[in-house]
Amino acid sequence: MQDAFVFYTEQIKKHKTALSLIKRRLFVSSMIRLAVFASSAIGIYFLFGNTPMVWGIVLITFILFLFLVSRHTDLQYQRDKLRALLQLNETEIEVLNRNFHQLPEGNEFKDSGHFFSQDIDLFGRGSFYQYCNRTALQQGSETLAKILTGNTIESIPQKQEALKELSQIPEWRQNFSAIATLVRTETKYTTIIKWIQNYRPFMPAIMKILPTIFSVLSLMVWTLYFLDTVSEWFLVGWFFLGLGITGRFLGNINKLSADTSKIQSTFQQYQKLITELEQMEFTSDLLSEKRSLIIEKTDKASRILKKFSRLLNALDQRNNIIIGLFANAFMLRDLQLVYAIEDWFKSYGSKVEGWFQTIAFFDAYNSLGNFVFNHPSYCFPSLSEEEIILESEKAGHPLLDPDKSVLNNFKVGKEQFFIITGANMAGKSTFLRTVSLHIVMANIGLPVCASKVRYSPIKLITSMRTTDSLTDEESYFFSELKRLKFIVDEIQRDRYFIVLDEILKGTNSSDKAKGSRKFVEKLVRSRSTGIIATHDLSLCDAANELDQIRNYYFDAEIIDNELHFDYKLKAGICQNMNASFLLKKMEIVE
Repeated sequence: MQDAFVFYTEQIKKHKTALSLIKRRLFVSSMIRLAVFASSAIGIYFLFGNTPMVWGIVLITFILFLFLVSRHTDLQYQRDKLRALLQLNETEIEVLNRNFHQLPEGNEFKDSGHFFSQDIDLFGRGSFYQYCNRTALQQGSETLAKILTGNTIESIPQKQEALKELSQIPEWRQNFSAIATLVRTETKYTTIIKWIQNYRPFMPAIMKILPTIFSVLSLMVWTLYFLDTVSEWFLVGWFFLGLGITGRFLGNINKLSADTSKIQSTFQQYQKLITELEQMEFTSDLLSEKRSLIIEKTDKASRILKKFSRLLNALDQRNNIIIGLFANAFMLRDLQLVYAIEDWFKSYGSKVEGWFQTIAFFDAYNSLGNFVFNHPSYCFPSLSEEEIILESEKAGHPLLDPDKSVLNNFKVGKEQFFIITGANMAGKSTFLRTVSLHIVMANIGLPVCASKVRYSPIKLITSMRTTDSLTDEESYFFSELKRLKFIVDEIQRDRYFIVLDEILKGTNSSDKAKGSRKFVEKLVRSRSTGIIATHDLSLCDAANELDQIRNYYFDAEIIDNELHFDYKLKAGICQNMNASFLLKKMEIVE
């Protein structure tokens, strides 16, 4: 796989060159527009007495100016897109250098009642979400959060293939993300979908043909007027007749125009993203399936959205007095446009939500594909239905600096429980989060931070960071009991890998030891699998009576009056604790 750092560096160099060229073209474009305006003014000045020539100059200047403005707008979009691409690649280099704390933290997705997200740093500062998220759309961010918290074990091979494919097309991913970055919407996507779903048409069916018939008749009236067959009073009467027909629906049209003006830009910008998906052929089943949701039998979804966007833009032009007054008077323009918009709602309104969801899916999956691209040394788990639940070689935590991270080998069998003891700061909690994150990443379809992994898919449930609640007037101990009850209830419904960190912390040592032992025995009887970290060495005695339990520990040593950790998982029970040493070392006690 291509080296990520080299790729991003080359992309920055390429986009900087292209950006310099676009800036020069924009300057030339501005000068041409200025020259056209000046030439027009000079021409009008010297030919002021020649009315036909003056009007000819005005008409030609107007047409040419519209073309130049459109071209200048396109150049500005290219410039903005290149700037977005530059920012994307610069961000990736920052993240490769372990500098990612400036990225969105995802705090809005925190949920203390979730199966595991509260315990494994999934959201928040320094979280896995902050590390891997590159979504550009709000709906994409929400979709990514749902993927991370989904706790599903279905279709993992299909997810892996999809992410492998996305990882191999970094330029396409970045192009899609850059376009998404430029999306500026006035109205939230959920509001748009709800509005379309609840919209009630008001234009009668006759408006399908009436505006056309009225326009033809208007042309005949004008022709007769120029031939002096009808008087100008007849023309004025016809004018007010057209306004009267349009005015009958004026209130509803005004409301529709006000509503659609807020969503017009959304459809314009989403149409570009749909086009990117239409032009890309995917080979993996999952990506092909998602892409098929925007492939219409009769026409491309991008063209359907473009047509709708043009209709909304045309309706928005009704505020122009020439269009709003004369086009409605002689062509019933508003009635024609509203009928076309409502017809579009009837044909495609039910598909908008699916199109938006498809865009959000690719926005989210691009983040995951980007993660795969950035970590070529990570291993995709080999799935099996053997007695092994999770076996990893050289496993580490993806958020730790790889130059400093200590890797471990471990193997958790089906219906086995690890009891892990160890000194403070020796690595117990980090190991629990490493195992937990391996399971979450494996279920998503991501590669994990290890050289080799065998995995039998299983859902995850944890209790590591229970907190008390002043709002609900709950003590720490009661909150922990509720969490343990939640786990007991859930494992009766489905298979889970259970991760617990120092259970029953909110009670005294004797009571804690008895309660912890009984809880572990209950988990073993339920044929569950998992890991428990504890400082209570008496809990390790359970291994003498229950074959399913294995004791492991993380050690600490005092060498030359300094505390040393090797952060290596070892079989057995920890004998070295460090609380009293640290109290003395920090001069808290003598």
